[in-house]
Formats: sequence, structure tokens, C-alpha cells
Amino acid sequence: MTATTDSGAFTAEEKAAMKEAAAEARKAKARAGKADKAAADAADVAEKIAAMPEPDRSLAQHVHDTVMAADPSLAPRTWYGMPAYAKDGKTLVFFQDAAKFKARYATLGFQDVATLDDGAMWPTSFALTEWNDTVAQTITDLVRKAVG
Repeated sequence: MTATTDSGAFTAEEKAAMKEAAAEARKAKARAGKADKAAADAADVAEKIAAMPEPDRSLAQHVHDTVMAADPSLAPRTWYGMPAYAKDGKTLVFFQDAAKFKARYATLGFQDVATLDDGAMWPTSFALTEWNDTVAQTITDLVRKAVG
């Protein structure tokens, strides 16, 4: 996510993401224990992807398909208004479309529950500008490693 404005205030995009996170928390509470929770969460992800402008929409759909193929046990859900995939209820990996924070590229990011550890320093965020077989394989490998 982008930094705050020069005045220290949150940007409009950051405020919108926080509102989305609050709405997601309310939805999660309302859905808790319901049989259709997983389907409803997956539908939210599909809706977010469908609402993205191109080329983010295509990238997000490829990421979604690849993440779910790499580990079908991950639970799709939204996280701060972004497609995300959780393990044991915690966000593991997410896709941030470029348009969300007016960035020049989309981002594939991993949270601290991801087991990507590699020495004293390792990447947890990756710029994503196009889709090809190499990108798909790299994401597959990263997700499998992140799951542990």
C-alpha cells in the first residue's frame, strides 16, 4: 500500500481500503458458522476481480486460478478490498491491482504467515506487469513454499 500524504493524512485510497476492511469484518461476523460462508467469500473475490479495469482484471484472474491450483485448501476471501487467500483463517497471499492505489504495476504480496523465509532477508512482494508461463510457475512455487 502507498504511504500517507505529505501532511501525514491517509490518502483517499487508503481510507477506502480501511472502509472495505471494516465491511469485510462485518460480513465475516455475519457469515461465521454458516454453511455457505466459503462460497460467499469466493463470490466476493470473483466480484472484486470482475470490477477491476484491464489489464488488472486479467492478471487477477490468472493469479486466482494459479493460487487455487497450487493449493486448493486456501480459502479465497477479500482483504482490504483485494482478492486474498487464507490459510487457517489468516491471509497468506493477496493481489493488489495497480488501480487500487494508483500504482504503475499490480502487486502479488505475502503476509508474515507465509513461510518464504530465506536467510536474514527475503522478498514478500512482487511487481506483476504481464502473464506468461514463467510467471505462473513462479507464483505456483511461491504459494507452495508459503503454505509450508
